[in-house]
Amino acid sequence: MKSICSRRTLELGLIGLCIYLFFSPLFALAGGSASEGGEIDWFFLTTGLLGGLALFLFGMDKMSDALKNVAGEKMKDILAMLSSNRVMGLITGAIVTAVIQSSSVTTVMLVGFVTAGLMSLSQTIGVILGADIGTTITAQIVAFKVTKYALLLLAVGFGMLFISKKEKTQQYGYMIMGLGMLFFGMGVMKDAMEPLRTYQPFIDLMANMSNPILGILISAIFTALVQSSSATMGVVIVLAMQGLITLNAGIALALGANIGTCVTAGIASLGKPREAVRVAVTHVLFKVVGVLIMLPFIGPFAELVTSISPSPEEGLTGLEAAASVLPRQIANAHTFFNIGIGIIFLPFVSQFAKLVYRIVPDKPVEEVEELRAKYLNEMLFHTPSLALDAVRHEFKRMGKRTDLMNTAMMPAVLTGNKESLLKVREMYEEVDILHKHLSTYLAKISQLKLNEYQTNKMVKLMEAVNDLDHIGDLIEVNMVGLGQRRIEKEFKISEGTQQVITTLHVVVSDALKAAVRSVVEEDKAYAKRVISMKTDMNQLVEKAGLHQAERLISEDSGKFEAYSVEMDIIEKLKRIYYHSKRMAKIVVEIGEEKTNIN
Repeated sequence: MKSICSRRTLELGLIGLCIYLFFSPLFALAGGSASEGGEIDWFFLTTGLLGGLALFLFGMDKMSDALKNVAGEKMKDILAMLSSNRVMGLITGAIVTAVIQSSSVTTVMLVGFVTAGLMSLSQTIGVILGADIGTTITAQIVAFKVTKYALLLLAVGFGMLFISKKEKTQQYGYMIMGLGMLFFGMGVMKDAMEPLRTYQPFIDLMANMSNPILGILISAIFTALVQSSSATMGVVIVLAMQGLITLNAGIALALGANIGTCVTAGIASLGKPREAVRVAVTHVLFKVVGVLIMLPFIGPFAELVTSISPSPEEGLTGLEAAASVLPRQIANAHTFFNIGIGIIFLPFVSQFAKLVYRIVPDKPVEEVEELRAKYLNEMLFHTPSLALDAVRHEFKRMGKRTDLMNTAMMPAVLTGNKESLLKVREMYEEVDILHKHLSTYLAKISQLKLNEYQTNKMVKLMEAVNDLDHIGDLIEVNMVGLGQRRIEKEFKISEGTQQVITTLHVVVSDALKAAVRSVVEEDKAYAKRVISMKTDMNQLVEKAGLHQAERLISEDSGKFEAYSVEMDIIEKLKRIYYHSKRMAKIVVEIGEEKTNIN
């Protein structure tokens, strides 16, 4: 709890700092104008700006959370559309980012996928380009004169929350309320800034923003600190609604927002494998190179945007005319810039990937002291459904190692020596490490804001992880222990008994593989296959029991110790199947809950 509070304090401090940096020139003007009398109410102006910005950021955060909760479960289906087709990657990236309203989250997701080996760097490049297009949707929405509908949206959203008891409907209510709060915050900032339209010192200050270097720098810093290019563009469009900036200045600020939004992905890649660093570097390169290409052509680009954007209404002149068209022009410039980057760079994704590999080469192979989690990325906590998917992928690694243990176990137990048994026991170390990683990660997910389905899924995945660990324990402790008893008591297991046990082990192994696959792929067909094997298992166990009883009463039955060990082996194989069946049932339950939701 202490760490969460500390992190929240840091976030609030950073937001306060970024507000100060962005508006410090305005505060300086406010202080210098005290002698001018009551022409401008600086207290109202300052509190209006800060309060409006707070409402804007809070509304965007709530809207984004609701969108992710509503659409998060479908994210993996959308991402499944990804292929080597770079155009499809671009379209998918745009769609996903438009839904979750954050190119940073999309990029962080890509960091996890590339690290996991689910995607190549070339595939992510198309998605990154698409994500940069998708994030411009927010600017397009806020550029419309929608502030007058803010209270209506707040009322409708609250009504949905108040009346409906369905969680999905409530999430839509949060989304609409967040959008209303976002628009209301824009209206508050717009009203607060209105007196500045006739305040010459501020007009002169905004004229300096036409210097593209200054505009890009200030906007990049602001965006990096609030970690949202959409928030920056919202402030820029509010300035445009009052006619306080020129189109050239708005374009410069939009370019800076594009660079500043790369910071989140850069932070996400810190301490991560080289694959993750490459994704972040790719994002930064696209933005920086794109801005450098655009920098000399801001003037002609502004003329192009003006020619294809709506013209002022008849009768409007001066500031009123500028204020009526500038928001749409700046939003269009933001969108056209990102579409242009996509068109220019998309044909060269392979060459770009090679360049990034040169910039971020592979590290020399070093001996790893402890197995690391490959899929579990805390940045995915922004979208809990994706964090839960990461658990399934990491579960696959744990399942693979458990299966290897299970394969090596039987020959070691039945006929192996102490060395072969020790190797099986050592194999459990990696299973145990991954179990700890998964348990810790799931515990952190449980502290997130989850809906009912996500909560149940998290609990069931924890049960599946524990079942897989129990199978590892059975092999490492019980089975290896039985093999050691065989060696210590110096008896042999007959060939007939070995055949019976091996046949049973083949069925158990098949059940374990199918159970792990059912969890990883959320495949109910594999899960039901495991459950249906119960009849075959019971028949084989009964047959094995009869065989052992016949051996016990026969003249050449050998020592009773052998019989005891053999029966214990059969019993432990039954336990392995039991835990495999539990995992399969979990998959069926998750599938039924998902069907009920849809």
